[in-house]
Amino acid sequence: MTFKKIALKNAMRILFTSVSLLTFSLSSCTKNSDAGIINTAADSSANASAAAIKTRINTASAAAVYTTSGVISLSNVHDITISGKSIAGGSAPCIYLNNCYNIIITGNKLYNSTDVGIHLLQCHNISITKNYITNVSTGVYADHCPGGIIQVHHNQFLNMQGPMPRGQFVQFDNVGGRYNSIGGNVGENIMGQSQPIDAISLYQSSGTASSPITINNNQILGGGPSSTGGGIMLGDGGGSYLSASGNTLVNPGQYGIAIAGGSNNSIINNTIYGKAQSFTNIGLYVDPIGAAISNATVSGNKVLFYNSSGVQNDAWLAPGVATPAGWSTNLFGAPLSASILPANIITDN
Repeated sequence: MTFKKIALKNAMRILFTSVSLLTFSLSSCTKNSDAGIINTAADSSANASAAAIKTRINTASAAAVYTTSGVISLSNVHDITISGKSIAGGSAPCIYLNNCYNIIITGNKLYNSTDVGIHLLQCHNISITKNYITNVSTGVYADHCPGGIIQVHHNQFLNMQGPMPRGQFVQFDNVGGRYNSIGGNVGENIMGQSQPIDAISLYQSSGTASSPITINNNQILGGGPSSTGGGIMLGDGGGSYLSASGNTLVNPGQYGIAIAGGSNNSIINNTIYGKAQSFTNIGLYVDPIGAAISNATVSGNKVLFYNSSGVQNDAWLAPGVATPAGWSTNLFGAPLSASILPANIITDN
């Protein structure tokens, strides 16, 4: 078969001048274990031991009541919490952090921006949890953040607007280090109200052997009509130690989950369903688009996916690529339907 995928390119770096900053809560990250991901009680410095970071995932929804705020643009700031804000971005990111660390962003409504919801540039130790992000170009864009501990958990994303190279719920672009994760998020793109590319994208990003970048237990509903975009992209432009597991995808776009390059990347125990649409192609693929692939694992996935011709097209392993570990354990042609996710999965507003 012929399969074409345009790998996402590195986005233009744009530095933004500071704009109106309304008050936000200032508190030590050591006091925010109930707020979400980061708890650096053992050491609050920029070089806090990764072993001291504890991950606490819960399913609480975003704040129901918000305080209106202007866009927030910060540089060289640390040990604060930004919470309970309603921010319409306009032509700027709703929240922009440059060279910041030990920051929690939680329980905010971020919306109506031709730029991104949250832009992190050269940041580390950032928790983004329980926010509602809608009608922005990309929800969360982590941009050249090699220091680790970028954690995006339990957020709700609705209708990403692009255009390419934006258009993701979450994109990690040249993110590295330990304890990076994208987990428990819910994202929906409604046809005719959005212009998404990949729902979750890892571009030239790498974890470590002991601490891969994880994309776990996310729910993705809707995608298209992009002829290249889809669900979860690993190894775009290369990257290593990336793991997508336990995710559920319904009609995510042109494809479901993919490894497009890199080493020691894995797709494990995901559930992928796609009905035939004008832009659909394949449920799961491993193809070295722009970067070689080695030591891949693809196991325990359940897939039922139809291409634009209405032909079942669950998986593609490119010629010359070594068969990934666990390939025989996948269930292609699984008894799936769109009902594996609710018809509407966004509960915040």
